Amino acid sequence: MRVTEAVRAARTSAGSAASRGPRRARLSIKRIDPWSVMKFSFAVSFVLLVVIVVATSVLYLALDAMGVFTSLNTTLADLFASNGSAGDFRISAGAVIGTSAILGAINVVLFTALMTLGAFIYNVCADLVGGVEITLAERD
Repeated sequence: MRVTEAVRAARTSAGSAASRGPRRARLSIKRIDPWSVMKFSFAVSFVLLVVIVVATSVLYLALDAMGVFTSLNTTLADLFASNGSAGDFRISAGAVIGTSAILGAINVVLFTALMTLGAFIYNVCADLVGGVEITLAERD
């Protein structure tokens, strides 16, 4: 008998909670761990490095298949030969993909450093003004 009364009480309290609307919770973000930010930003920027290198490779191969780089290398060779210099400048896959990888690696270092610095700056500002307040609510 007591179990059925407890079940009825739980059902009526759940029904009254549903009629009140969604529950809300106010939270304040007072500190962000810089070490976590550094690890996360490094992971994200490394994935972006891989995406940039793959995209550059695919774009280079597509343009090379259309003959763009052959035409461009011929034009550059004619231009350098007409100036009297014996420059042997050629656009190759290794140069394009290598440049993309170097720029991506610089991006990894800068992105990681800036995001970590941003976490430190946020912590200082949050100490001064109290952080950011957010409100979490259940869906209707």
